[in-house]
Formats: sequence, C-alpha cells, structure tokens
Amino acid sequence: MVDVSELIAQIRAAGGDRVDVEVKSAAGGLPQSLTSTLSALANLPGGGTIILGLDERTGFRPVPLGDVHGLKQGLGTKARSFTPPIRILVEDGMVDGEPVVVVRVHECDRAAKPCRVAATGIAYLRSYDGDFAMSELEEQAFLASRCPPPFDREPVEGAAWSDLDSDLVREFLRSVRERDPRGLGRFADDTELLLRAGVLAADRCPTVAGILAMGVHPQQWFPRFVIQASAEPQPGDPPQVRARNQTTITGPIPRMLDEALAWARRTFGTSIVTAADGTVHDRTEYPLVAFRELIGNALVHRDLDHWSMGMAIEVRLRRDRLVITNPGGLYGITVERLGRDAVTSARNARLVAICQHVRSPDTGARVIEALATGLPMVAESLEQAALPPAHYVDAGIRFTAVLYHSAREPVQSPKLNATEQKIYDALAVGPCTVHELETTLALSAPNIRKALRALRAAGLVKQEGGRGKPTIYCRDPS
Repeated sequence: MVDVSELIAQIRAAGGDRVDVEVKSAAGGLPQSLTSTLSALANLPGGGTIILGLDERTGFRPVPLGDVHGLKQGLGTKARSFTPPIRILVEDGMVDGEPVVVVRVHECDRAAKPCRVAATGIAYLRSYDGDFAMSELEEQAFLASRCPPPFDREPVEGAAWSDLDSDLVREFLRSVRERDPRGLGRFADDTELLLRAGVLAADRCPTVAGILAMGVHPQQWFPRFVIQASAEPQPGDPPQVRARNQTTITGPIPRMLDEALAWARRTFGTSIVTAADGTVHDRTEYPLVAFRELIGNALVHRDLDHWSMGMAIEVRLRRDRLVITNPGGLYGITVERLGRDAVTSARNARLVAICQHVRSPDTGARVIEALATGLPMVAESLEQAALPPAHYVDAGIRFTAVLYHSAREPVQSPKLNATEQKIYDALAVGPCTVHELETTLALSAPNIRKALRALRAAGLVKQEGGRGKPTIYCRDPS
C-alpha cells in the first residue's frame, strides 16, 4: 500500500516534479489528461502512481471529490481502453485528513510495449516535465529494446584502419598490456589484440565501438554522435539572445569528454571561496567531477540502435538546474539502484570494455572505470558542495540526469482568504457564472467579483465569454 502522506511530503519538499507520481484534482470527474498519463506511466520502468483529489497549483491541497465510487468505476473502465490493458490497483488514501483516491499503475510487460490508447493508437512517454506522445522513432526504440543490443560490435562500412587515431590506439594498446598482461594483453601482435578487443572486426574493418572510442572523426559515419550544449540567457541579456555558449562537440569519446569539460569551465558560474586552512579557491556552481562522470556515462551508454542515430546527447544549463539527456534508458538496472548497489551493467558492452583502456589525450585519465563507483562519486561531490542530490529519470528510451543549483523551495499554497478558497473549490466542478456562484455559495456578487479578480491575478482562474455571450469563470490549467 502506498504511503500517501509520505509521498506528498516528498513531492512538496522536492518542488513537485517527481516523474513517477502524477497528481490530479478530479473534482469534476476523471480528467481528460488521465488518458495520456496512464499510457505514459505504463510505459515507464517501474510504473507509477496517480493521486486523485489534490490540487497541485495550491500546494497539493485536498479538494472535495464528488462521486468517489464513480471515479473508481471509471478508472477500471479507462484502464481497459489501452492495448495492452493497463493493470492498476485503486486504493483509498488520506492527505491532511481529507480522502483521496490512489491509483497504482503497473509497468506494462516489456514484450508488449509501448502501451497505446486503443481508440487512437497513440502511445505516450513520461518525461521529468510532462507526458508526450511518442514519435515513430521512439516507438521503434521500445520494439528494439526487446532484444539484446549488438550494435557496438558491428563493422563500420567504409571505414579502415587509417580512420583510427594513432595516438589513442597506441595508448590503448599500452594500457591493455599494462593492466591485463595475462589476459587480453598477452597477445603480442597489435592487430590480433585489436581484433580480440573488438576494436576491429574479422576483416580488419573498425567496429562501431572502435570508431566511437578511437576514430579520427567518428561523425563521418555517425553525424549525431555529438554533444549539443548550451546555457539559458541571463536576466540581463538582450531579448534577442536565445542561448549562451552554444556548441556542438565532436570527435572520439575521450576528446569529446575533454571538450565537454572545457565548455563547463567556460560556462558554469564560478565563485571564490576560502578553505578552512585559509587558502582561496575557485568553485564552479556544479562540481566538475560530477559533470565529467555524467557525460562519460552518457557517451558510453547511449543507445546505438538505428532509431537513435538522429539524436544527440543534450546538455542544457538552466538558471536553476543542469540537465543532461541521452537516447536510451537504463539497461539491466533501475533508477532506485543507481549509485546504491555495486552493479555494473552495460548496453554497449564492447564499447565499455574498450573505454576502460582509452585515455584522455589531455590528462591521461581513463574515460571510465566500469567499477560502479561513478554515481557514488557524483553523490559525494554534490554533498561536499552543499547541493541537492542528483535527480535521475529513466523514461525507457531516454535517460536524464538533473543537477540542481540549490535546494528547491517546497511547494507553497497560495494565501487565499475564505471567500477565494470557496470560489476556487466551487470551480473545480466546472465553469460558473457569477450568478451561479451566488446561488451555490450564498455570497454577494461584489464579494465574488473581488475574489475572482484576486484569483485571476494569481493565475488560478481565467475568464471566458463576453461580447454577447455569458461571462464564465473556470480554473486556469496552465
């Protein structure tokens, strides 16, 4: 059984953006948006929870539910309107002493994904900022995920030995022989070692993994295996400024990793701090060690299937957060276990094995360790910088890591007086005129109009009609 009070406390404290929980008012019956949310949660790894009877815009305050029994019956009918049908568990809950309806949405069987709306054939995808209709490419990703991914082992048609970076190859060979002398490193012939490591295919043509890790210019064959990075404009920027420090990073993985760090040093805000021993240091707004780890993970774990070939890794520095997104969800592990269990799981096993030995041309550091220590390092660096924990979102075919600039403010209820609260609750059932509110609430028209002006100013209510049509007021869903 879901602990609703604890769940709502977490959402309020987190600012209201938890990907596996959706809150809906439902005072006027099952909301139309429930269809997309059910599909999206059924497609989400682990499923999710819907809570009916809370108003997110007023700090998740309980709202009066009408026919609770009818809501539950409607949920059962709605769940059967998908292909395949969605499995749900409906329970009663309490928030702040008021009743709510809690709907546990089970994840759809992986072999049956994506879960579609039967009437339209549309499937929805959950993101950290909403529900979205899947594109055809995204639907292909769900179909492809039913089989183990072999793509990093395939030869790159048209590529030759000369398309590998000789400096990176030399360091790779040296690292293998130094770190694994009795295993892969025992092969004295360079060509044989590269063949057995999966850098070259049987015909000595470089593999996808070999080109991505050590190619002179992998984007010759994979134009969208890039990092697109940009920062939001600052408050003082002119209106025509759409982004700052926008760049597209190319090259083999180790060079892309170095260039991404260079971009972060140029772009992240920097403060001067004094340590306990009196020394003065520069401190970036996000720890560079955390950024490097997340970018490295995105580069080696992104999906390499044909459906994702048009998608880039995206880095967006917003005013309050840093968002890193790559195509391909988690493989062999869940979000709940990230950074907690010493589990190593790789979608691109060959690429990961190669990148354990590939070194940065600038620093000599290996791209990855593959010891499941990276995300604990991210957590530790954020804690040392007094920043909130990282927020990870696995949407099944897309993975997003979010770092926050500072602790997010808890969601606060707008300060409404008694009259405003009565009117706002009444509008939950549906649009009303001033006269209908007079009749329902036994309030005077001047007081109702005054309260409506305040609710409109707060963005909670909007006015419709006029010009010969009756003026009505309804909740503003935006």
